[in-house]
Amino acid sequence: MVDAFVKGLAISLLLIFSVGPVIFTIIKQSINHGRRGGFSFIGGVWLSDIIWVVLSNSFSEAVKSLLDFKIPIGIAGSLFLIGMGIYFAFIKKVVPRKKQEPVEIAGDVITPTGKTKTNYFAIFSSGFIINTLNPAVIAFWVAMAVSLSAEYNFNQRIVIFVTCLSVNFLADMGKVLGAGSLGKKLSDKNILLINRISGILYLIFGGVILSGMVYALIKHTLVKH
Repeated sequence: MVDAFVKGLAISLLLIFSVGPVIFTIIKQSINHGRRGGFSFIGGVWLSDIIWVVLSNSFSEAVKSLLDFKIPIGIAGSLFLIGMGIYFAFIKKVVPRKKQEPVEIAGDVITPTGKTKTNYFAIFSSGFIINTLNPAVIAFWVAMAVSLSAEYNFNQRIVIFVTCLSVNFLADMGKVLGAGSLGKKLSDKNILLINRISGILYLIFGGVILSGMVYALIKHTLVKH
């Protein structure tokens, strides 16, 4: 079991230091909406990860078949990221903290008092969708489940994945707490700049995924013919 624990710890470190749209969104949501917003987002990511881990280990053959549809899944995920990128880079506005004026923005709803109220369910859903529609996430958990099944029994795999997810969850909480504290010290102008930068990063990640999926689709079509 010690070997399984160490294996889970190693996989968690790989996830913690991986760079992707999720880590930037955790920071952005925490700065924009405070710790509750950050925790809402990572809650959606956590639920997605848990679902993929359970499915990959319980129905590995069925989940592996999803890889046959990685191109449409990847295209859908990339378009979602591109849409978010356009919104945060060019459309979203930051409501001044000292002068909260009624405004309609994604993730927020207008209250009868004229002030904005954060829609934490929308933030939770965005975390779930971003993670679930990421073909790299699907491939990662499926590959882990398949490769580990050859060397470890079911109980050992439970230790591996529980360790991996637990450490990763703690790391995400640390990111939220750090970014939430930082957000309180930033000016409205700085927060707007962070939104613009995160939007551009969404566009880059979405564009890279989309170009990869289009290339794979063209290659697949040429091979068939």
